[in-house]
Amino acid sequence: MSSPAPKSPEQSDKTKKYDRQLRLWGDHGQAALEASQVCLINATAMGTEILKSLVLPGIGGFTIVDGKKIAEEDIGSNFFLEADNVGKSRAAVALRLLLELNSDVHGDSVDEDVDQVLVNNPDFFNSFHVVIGTALSERTLTALSEKLWECGIPLITCRSYGFLGYMRIQVAEHTVVESHPDNQNPDLRLDQPFPSLQEHVESIQLSSLELKEHAHIPYVILLLKFLEKWKAEKGPSLPKDRKEKEQFKEMIRQGLLVDEHGNVESEENFEEAIKAVNSTVQPTSIPSSVKEILDDDACVNLTAKSKPFWIMAKAIRDFVENEGNGNLPLRGSVPDMTAKTDYYVALQQVYHEQAARDTDVVYRRVQQLLHQLNQPADTISESDVKLFCKHAACLSVMRGTKIAEEYVSKSTNAALIAQELENPDSMMVYYVMLRGIDRFYSEYNVYPGEFEVEPDIIKLKSCISKLLSEWGCGTLAKDDYVHEICRYGGAELHSVSSFIGGCAAQEVIKFITHQYKPVNNTFIYDAMTSNSVTYSF
Repeated sequence: MSSPAPKSPEQSDKTKKYDRQLRLWGDHGQAALEASQVCLINATAMGTEILKSLVLPGIGGFTIVDGKKIAEEDIGSNFFLEADNVGKSRAAVALRLLLELNSDVHGDSVDEDVDQVLVNNPDFFNSFHVVIGTALSERTLTALSEKLWECGIPLITCRSYGFLGYMRIQVAEHTVVESHPDNQNPDLRLDQPFPSLQEHVESIQLSSLELKEHAHIPYVILLLKFLEKWKAEKGPSLPKDRKEKEQFKEMIRQGLLVDEHGNVESEENFEEAIKAVNSTVQPTSIPSSVKEILDDDACVNLTAKSKPFWIMAKAIRDFVENEGNGNLPLRGSVPDMTAKTDYYVALQQVYHEQAARDTDVVYRRVQQLLHQLNQPADTISESDVKLFCKHAACLSVMRGTKIAEEYVSKSTNAALIAQELENPDSMMVYYVMLRGIDRFYSEYNVYPGEFEVEPDIIKLKSCISKLLSEWGCGTLAKDDYVHEICRYGGAELHSVSSFIGGCAAQEVIKFITHQYKPVNNTFIYDAMTSNSVTYSF
């Protein structure tokens, strides 16, 4: 009996454990996740829900900073605290139960208020990739915002207040290599076939093929063949408008073989070619968003402190201006299509080899730039460049604003707020309510309605009126929202915390893996109506 084959990497226990997420962000994304460190400030129900959704996919490690002891109110909303733990350190208990979720993850806790940490150990946060804050007062949030902005560390602050959920992201600059667009046309260069592709197309003669071969030629080859015929008859330009594209499709239909009885044979590859005309037969161009990145000052004028993203972007820019003849490096992927295996693999190889040549040019330029900037040659690996070139058409840069300025400046967002409040159904009113709660807590050190509802309604109205006056906005159309906020009394509902916690964890993973575009920059959720909205302040 033959011995069983050794386990392949795809069948390892670790791969099985993380199979679903590997399909989302790949091995390199998982490696980045496992090498990251995250800090959570305050182990509230919201905080532990965020960490739960990071521990399960295998984040490297986390630290909880929380000086509070467990109260009975915590037990009612936080699933990671136990009834017999009342009076114990909230950070330590939450840490122990969260670590039970995944043995691959390491954790630590600091039984100290964040205000004390900022004063006694201001460099404490420097080692984290992302910092998450929940239930932070306006004063604490402002100080933390300033500190993390200075360090260049993303900050995500979240709140669960009654039926309201809130998330605000602060990041000075965040670069995304793999933005994973929902719809992206294949990069086939049909308008500018490169030499090896042209040679490959010329090696296939449709007229000499039998039906069984004719019906299995990749549609890319068919399109290039008929584009040659189109240019010979109509001129060098591609079919542009709807009329010309319909004419081109008809030209492809006329290329179908006819059997001995004069009947047109149905060939699936020809049908695919006709369907692909609108999406693939168009001029190759650089997306405007990518042009902005290549023309960005951070790309054009590199410094010794330039990050790998901008160094690779500069190499891409140089490629476009020289070897690329105005185009980005070839992506190198070919979509699935009806074709004989030999034909498809041969076509795929042509694209792969050209993409490898383009990547090699960019990599050599990257090495030159690293040398000029006095940065180590291993700062950027060849695999990094390969990934960058493959996704060059989908690069994204997000530049955010500082939370501290949002709270300190009285006019930064006044125009947006005033404009939104003109619509009585706008969810901007919830942002106003949350800012009013912050102001109320700063003045009275309790949440509105926490002990008394009616007196606090008047106080909260006063706080909101002052805010609106500072922003140059009129009064609210109705007081229903104020009454509802006071009725919440600062309560944290687990269902709302769970929803926002999942959203926040998703954003943390985006920052760590540099995949998918993060929310920019404020997200508000109304659990009563299941509506949500994003604002950019």
